[in-house]
Amino acid sequence: MKHFIQILLMSFVVSFNVNGQTYTGPIPKPTSGYGADGTYTVATQSFANPNFAGHDIVIYYPTGITSPVPTIFYSHAYGGNNPNNISGFLNFVAKKGYAVVFVPYQTTGVTIPDRYSNLLNGFTKAAHDYPNIIDTTRVGFVGHSFGGGASFANAYHCFTTLNWGQSGRFIFAMAQWYSYNISQTELQSFPTDVKLLTIVYEDDVTNDQRMANDIFNTINIPTSEKDYLRVKSDTINGYIYTADHVVPNNSHFDALDYYAYYRLFDAMCDYTFNGSLAGKDVALGGGSTNQITMPSGMHNLVHSETPTFANAQNTYQFPCSSYDNPRQDHCDEVLATTEISTTAKFAMFPNPANTILYIDTNKEISKIDIFNAQGQLVKTANTKNISISELSSGLYFVKLTLKNGNEWTNKLIKE
Repeated sequence: MKHFIQILLMSFVVSFNVNGQTYTGPIPKPTSGYGADGTYTVATQSFANPNFAGHDIVIYYPTGITSPVPTIFYSHAYGGNNPNNISGFLNFVAKKGYAVVFVPYQTTGVTIPDRYSNLLNGFTKAAHDYPNIIDTTRVGFVGHSFGGGASFANAYHCFTTLNWGQSGRFIFAMAQWYSYNISQTELQSFPTDVKLLTIVYEDDVTNDQRMANDIFNTINIPTSEKDYLRVKSDTINGYIYTADHVVPNNSHFDALDYYAYYRLFDAMCDYTFNGSLAGKDVALGGGSTNQITMPSGMHNLVHSETPTFANAQNTYQFPCSSYDNPRQDHCDEVLATTEISTTAKFAMFPNPANTILYIDTNKEISKIDIFNAQGQLVKTANTKNISISELSSGLYFVKLTLKNGNEWTNKLIKE
């Protein structure tokens, strides 16, 4: 009977109001587990925005709390300064027992650093003025598009200067734009206890995915504490689930929001704030079944440890190599999480290679992973002589992990 009801639900396009947004599509939202709505009722607290008159900062939080709760600092996309655009997510956070701070920032007539300051000043004012709601020892920074790019600099400041997140901290970046106000040195000295989930959308033609690839590959966060996922589009019963730039801030509030966003976010909070290993398996599962599986009929999420890029830069409205990108020189680099010390001797040859790949290093090897051009793991070895004859011709990435934890990644051409 339960199976019949599920089939029946899948046969129709549903449409109902969820927290101010209209949920649509044939796949219903989850009713249990990560991504299911929480049980708390939602309260809000608004106050004047010191940098954007007439656009109040809003805190969403669980009604009736008697002590501060873990808090999410949300950075919206360019032009998305109305919280009603993402009211589904803001209410979802509070219903799960957390607080979320939404700071509108001005989009015209100001500089990019002005917008970053607008966000940061709003976050710090909320934390200062509402300590009965906001627990700055357990925090997450979530951002989409412009806000996704901005999250790294503002999070770095709050983590290193203000000492936020000592009991748990993460960044959740979606379809990110250019990242300003953070240097290569700062990225490579990022606090290693931060968790990171980066999400890109297969049919996004706005922001070049090289920007997300660059930050993800460069930032000094251990591989075990960061993951990179790509969301694919689907058509089910005539309803189009479009994985493009406007997910999740669009009028099509549907299964992509709940399964490719809320579910992962929910699990990330549980792992970061509660130490749940089940939460880690979903949010940072390294391509685990629980992480990538989408509802029946939808493509699974695509996981990558060393993300590369699928489309030419002229595909995108904002290419990585644009002069507007302060990190344009890093667009085509594949960088390791941690560089091997200059005293370590290593080499990879021949390159191109056909049957055997040799790794020469004076350090003890933990493992060697080989990824294809889509970032999928295709081979793992722990010896310096690796047979690659079974691999198809093309571009690969070889990641060497040493016993001391250092890593090195380089391109390989398989003949």
